[in-house]
Amino acid sequence: MFHKNIKLVITALIIGLAVWQFTEGYVGNGIALILFSLIFVFLYFRNEFILLAFFKLRKQDMVGTQKWLSYIKKPEAALTTKQQGYFNYLHGIIHSQTNLTKAEKFFKRALKLGLSMDHDIAMAKLSLAGISMQKRRKREATTLLQEAKKLDKRGMLKEQIKMMQQQMKRI
Repeated sequence: MFHKNIKLVITALIIGLAVWQFTEGYVGNGIALILFSLIFVFLYFRNEFILLAFFKLRKQDMVGTQKWLSYIKKPEAALTTKQQGYFNYLHGIIHSQTNLTKAEKFFKRALKLGLSMDHDIAMAKLSLAGISMQKRRKREATTLLQEAKKLDKRGMLKEQIKMMQQQMKRI
């Protein structure tokens, strides 16, 4: 929607307007404006299109996810570094269904840019391990699988890791 720095400028303008409202004696308006400015601060750290893409991904709607991600034209300008990581992570998930080479590129870029949560990093590494297995790179797949296992502290990917290890024995 907006460039990431424009969101901060809008926040500063709204807070300036809130301070003016406080000096004029309209305390309620000032408080409401400060609360309104928090929306733009939130959207600076959590991009609205990435949030909507994650909601579509939860419903297994890959076309909808791709649609919301397509609204971000220049990710370097519109997103912070972590958001760019999640942008590439989502693209990797989408392309893992159809094109493994593109998916591998997106997952590697997502890991390079950084993801916030350990289970997201584990999922990216697990996906990269699966792609490496498909391409007959057993050593790389084993390394990525072990890293994913270490990062999966809650055991959310335990079944997928076991399945992948069983498939690894066949190679």
